[in-house]
Amino acid sequence: MKIAIAADHGGFELKEALKQHYADLDLIDLGTYSADSVDYPDYAQKVARAILSEQADLGILICGTGIGISIAANRYKGIRAALLYSAEAARLAKAHNNANILVFGGRTMAVDDVINRIDTFMQTSYEGGRHQRRLNKLDIME
Repeated sequence: MKIAIAADHGGFELKEALKQHYADLDLIDLGTYSADSVDYPDYAQKVARAILSEQADLGILICGTGIGISIAANRYKGIRAALLYSAEAARLAKAHNNANILVFGGRTMAVDDVINRIDTFMQTSYEGGRHQRRLNKLDIME
């Protein structure tokens, strides 16, 4: 599984910690590459395009709170970016929503908590069924 990861300056440190922890995974680092100020929509776009073009199977996005970058990512048809504020949210984001981008707050979440949420998401299966019917409706909304 290829995972695209990106962050703005507010998520740079968390991104680097996750890259180190998950060094055995196939991670595609799409930036930013320093703590210098950048615009989070640019990085949401990079990961969304990587998912939509099938260059990556899953995405991870990080900004200061996770809010702005998740809003930006969800502007793309076919993207289901979920701000994972707990392990239960991570489980349900996979089981019910089949999220394709995981979102975190670099200034609001601890590294160990984020790792636990990523692991929970990865260990959960998508349930399909009634949930797929609901997901199908998302991409026809305007």
